[in-house]
Amino acid sequence: MAKKEFTFRGKELEELKKLSIEEFATLLPARQRRSIQRGFTDEKKKFLKKVAKKDNVKTHLRTMIVFPSMVGKIIKIYNGKEFTPVIIQEEMIGCFFGELSLTRRKVGHNAPGIGATKSSSNVSVK
Repeated sequence: MAKKEFTFRGKELEELKKLSIEEFATLLPARQRRSIQRGFTDEKKKFLKKVAKKDNVKTHLRTMIVFPSMVGKIIKIYNGKEFTPVIIQEEMIGCFFGELSLTRRKVGHNAPGIGATKSSSNVSVK
């Protein structure tokens, strides 16, 4: 069975890589498109240049959008405590970095501790 070819809004990855940032912005949802039309900050411009040159890049820019040129690169995104490495895949195109590096961990509740409820006073402490 052949692997299904990736498309984003009817365009394949190679076509997307050839588009300019303004042309690519027309394919994005409204929030991402407007942030591109507003223009990039100096930090975002510097980041785009750094990503074009090397692979393993650290960043605090959680509002940066994933572009087709970033596919296959490893980007370490800061989540408030540590840099989480993210391998950029085709399906991530158009997402914000903040969506890819979660800031909160999943809470796994266990059994209640001693003194947590009235009934826990009857449980042996062994």
